[in-house]
Amino acid sequence: MTPILELRNGTKEYRGVPAVKDVTFALHRGEVHALLGENGAGKSTLTKMIAGVVEPTAGEIWFDGDRAEFKTPAQALSRGIAMVYQETSLVPSLTVAQNIYLTDQKHFHRLRGIYIAGQQFLQSLNFHVDPTALVSGLGAGQKQMVEIARAVHHNAKVIIFDEPTATLTPEEKHQFFSLVERLKTRGVSIIFISHALEEALQISDRITVMRDGEHIVTDVTSAFDREKIVRAMVGRSLSAELYGSRKDRQARSSGDKVLSVQNLSMGNAVRNTSFSVFAGQITGVFGLIGSGRTEAAKVVAGILKRDLFHGGQVRLNGRPVRYRVPRPAVRDGIIYVTEDRKVEGFFETMSIAENIYLAAMAGGRSKSASVSVSEMNALAKEWIGALNVKAINGDARVIELSGGNQQKIVVAKALVQKPKLVIFDEPTRGVDVGAIAEIHQLINRLADDGIAVMVISSYLPEVLQLSDRILVCRQGRIVEEFEGGKADEETIMYAAVH
Repeated sequence: MTPILELRNGTKEYRGVPAVKDVTFALHRGEVHALLGENGAGKSTLTKMIAGVVEPTAGEIWFDGDRAEFKTPAQALSRGIAMVYQETSLVPSLTVAQNIYLTDQKHFHRLRGIYIAGQQFLQSLNFHVDPTALVSGLGAGQKQMVEIARAVHHNAKVIIFDEPTATLTPEEKHQFFSLVERLKTRGVSIIFISHALEEALQISDRITVMRDGEHIVTDVTSAFDREKIVRAMVGRSLSAELYGSRKDRQARSSGDKVLSVQNLSMGNAVRNTSFSVFAGQITGVFGLIGSGRTEAAKVVAGILKRDLFHGGQVRLNGRPVRYRVPRPAVRDGIIYVTEDRKVEGFFETMSIAENIYLAAMAGGRSKSASVSVSEMNALAKEWIGALNVKAINGDARVIELSGGNQQKIVVAKALVQKPKLVIFDEPTRGVDVGAIAEIHQLINRLADDGIAVMVISSYLPEVLQLSDRILVCRQGRIVEEFEGGKADEETIMYAAVH
């Protein structure tokens, strides 16, 4: 088949260090080509070269039979290449319809017209989003739908999806996969980047695996299985580390009760819920999106306020606490690791060292009352090594890192404060299999060291793999509790839905 798009011997260097090294990549007409690899493997950099976001240091791009040089994303889009980014690039102060029709100057200011057109267009994609809603008020999944709709609206010949399903519910994922099939029938070519290997195996025609900025293998999807992909991605098997049965290990016995929550309420999101967390144990919390699990955790950490009257009681080590802001919770040893790292997790234009040092100072763990450059650099070096962060040095800006390495910085910021209770909310969302194994090992080490750990996740195998106790959340309440290793997916999912 004649490729519609080719990157020939593409290289991209940052500060003299190659993020992509001499990679050749081809996309055929009307195919879904999955691009896989660990965080930092070069996937996003490669596709950003194709989409005109970054300029290649070396190599050529050929599109539709002609050599192309895209200096900006607008130039690539004008030729028919659209990219849906992992982190949304919408304008928060505009409505959904305005974002979709942003480049359509003829119709952009005809609000009634674009709202009607937007409603019809979103319905044709089976996306349930209000076209008149401000983007700033949407959830992460709805924002992703708007990003996808905007790309489809441009009638692009090539669409690049970078982690499009990371924030979608199971039903929304099903709708997205149906959309991909419809795009294929129209002859649209798709590059699909995802850490969900099952999704890549399900919808792709071919798979390319990258590692450390280099091309490792390309073949038809039928030639791969999960184990072969993982081995190509990380150079070894991770089956035992990632998917070993929890039943093979004895659940940790509970230590002292660190956190006790009784009849906690916050509006309609959290309704009279009660649970406990113990030292030296991993307490997994499973629930569908909207079940109130995140809101309950944020109340405990002082990010959200519980109801003033009849809001329930929170006890930390037996002492009643009521945090109205996170700072006193942090001082008392409660750390919440956010599910939205870009918005809540770090200062993206600051360096790795600055982010970690600010966290140490916020938690009162810094040895100096004033800024100490030597201490800052030492902390950065320590945590870059401890979490295996792929970065040139501590001076690298966090925004320059891949998603998985950004997540490691968020974790480093939490742990540098030496917490007594760590609440991980979707700790491995948008993270590759190698980094997932490292984060899981880290979470297990924290529990082994006697720290109380909560893991909130919508990925059931992760909850089953990590947890000593499993709490199931539904409609704002904890409705069931299971002992780790004695529950199965079917039982837990039934409790979460019925």
